[in-house]
Amino acid sequence: MSSRSTTPIIALDRSTAADALAVVDELGELCRFYKVGNELFTAAGPAVVRDLRARGARVFLDLKFHDIPNTVAHGVANAAELGAHLVTVHAAGGEAMVRAAAEAARRAAGEHGMSCEVLAVTVLTSLTPSELASAWGRSGPVDAMDEVLRLTELAMRAGANGVVCSGREAAPVRARFGAEIRILVPGVRPAGSSRDDQARVVTPADAAAAGANYIVVGRPVTAAPDRRQAMDAILAELRHSPS
Repeated sequence: MSSRSTTPIIALDRSTAADALAVVDELGELCRFYKVGNELFTAAGPAVVRDLRARGARVFLDLKFHDIPNTVAHGVANAAELGAHLVTVHAAGGEAMVRAAAEAARRAAGEHGMSCEVLAVTVLTSLTPSELASAWGRSGPVDAMDEVLRLTELAMRAGANGVVCSGREAAPVRARFGAEIRILVPGVRPAGSSRDDQARVVTPADAAAAGANYIVVGRPVTAAPDRRQAMDAILAELRHSPS
């Protein structure tokens, strides 16, 4: 067993700050790391990040920046100053863009003492091979594994802390890029739960065994009749995983 542990992050995919913070308050000490994505951030803005930080929680600001390098650099710097611990950019934005994001995060750490990791999104977990081929302009299905490894190499060369990929690609990424890379696996579903809109999913234990540093879990916890019980089940699965 390695010394690496896998941290669960709960996705606050809610349309109001009140609904999101109700989930946080209900889970209490069971979860101290939350994802704020586009839905919540566009509804509640930076204030919801400050509210989470005031509750002692860490924040994964999942805005998936994809723009010219200067614009992305400013966005990442603002996220770091706001107190985000993780921020995402699209690896497909190119090496210069990812490098600008990574350098902005490092400058913010030096100037404000706010440590913020930059993770590059490789291939969205909702994409099937045929959808990926259509998006990439290919005539036949695209192997997601090949694309994830290619984009991971670009991201690490540019100075990112790590990548976002599905649990199915996490083990090859870990094997090729070693212990230092940070791997976040979204779309995690406990055994027996609905896949919802995810095409490439794994269980918490599978993601941990594959080498994930972080996993993101949403509806299996936030939509559960008993959220604390659902969170307990995630934590128990991680405790017994061979990570």
